[in-house]
Amino acid sequence: MVWFETILVLATLLTGLIWLIDRLFFAKRRLAEAIGEEPPNDPPLVDYSKAFFPVLALVLGLRSFVAEPFRIPSGSMMPTLLVGDFILVNKFSYGLRLPINNHKFLSIGEPKRGEVVVFRPPGHPREDWIKRVIGLPGDVISYREHKVSINGRELPYRVDGIYTGVGQGSVETGDTLLTEQLPGHPHHVLERVDSIGEGSWTVPEGQYFVMGDNRGNSEDSRFWGFLPEANLRGKAMIIWLNVDFSAQRKVDWSRIGARIP
Repeated sequence: MVWFETILVLATLLTGLIWLIDRLFFAKRRLAEAIGEEPPNDPPLVDYSKAFFPVLALVLGLRSFVAEPFRIPSGSMMPTLLVGDFILVNKFSYGLRLPINNHKFLSIGEPKRGEVVVFRPPGHPREDWIKRVIGLPGDVISYREHKVSINGRELPYRVDGIYTGVGQGSVETGDTLLTEQLPGHPHHVLERVDSIGEGSWTVPEGQYFVMGDNRGNSEDSRFWGFLPEANLRGKAMIIWLNVDFSAQRKVDWSRIGARIP
């Protein structure tokens, strides 16, 4: 949400600037003119700026460099993440980045295979998307007949039955539920009868191959290409709230606090 970041940055800068200018040029003058009297009240604009600046600066710092809330907008990561899940994104796992332009100024780490990442896709730079990292730089990734192969080795799969969705996820009812044995990150995936997005790709340096866990309903690297490292936003950590915004508007308490595999 670039627009929210922009508003937050501008509001923080504006309130901080008003407070600073008043402190440097006007506060002492008001105090000097009030000798022998009670200390003068600050003008309303200055008073509001002094009240809001620390709060805005704290929110901006936490959201930019520590953790950011993110709402799952689609079913592309089902069954791992459902529409209506609210998650926390670790903002320092892959380096500290400036708000708005996402420029990394401090490198800390790089994504590992299997991690779920939030990023800005090359074709939609003003949107935040979420997928799972399947291919690292230099990997050869193949996807055929519902199965992923990495550098010529096909991942093991276990069929867990037929998926039954609830609420907004009911559209996926009837899909096959499998466990994909990605080393270090085994996780569930959904597949439909038809295998879409088949092909083979070699991941360039500085880029990643990402896929949604809902393999039959995910717009990912199979269709638009590789994810540049510069577009990363952070690593998905935990689900902190789930609200089904369908007719029931139910809260699934069992999902709250769940870690993202």
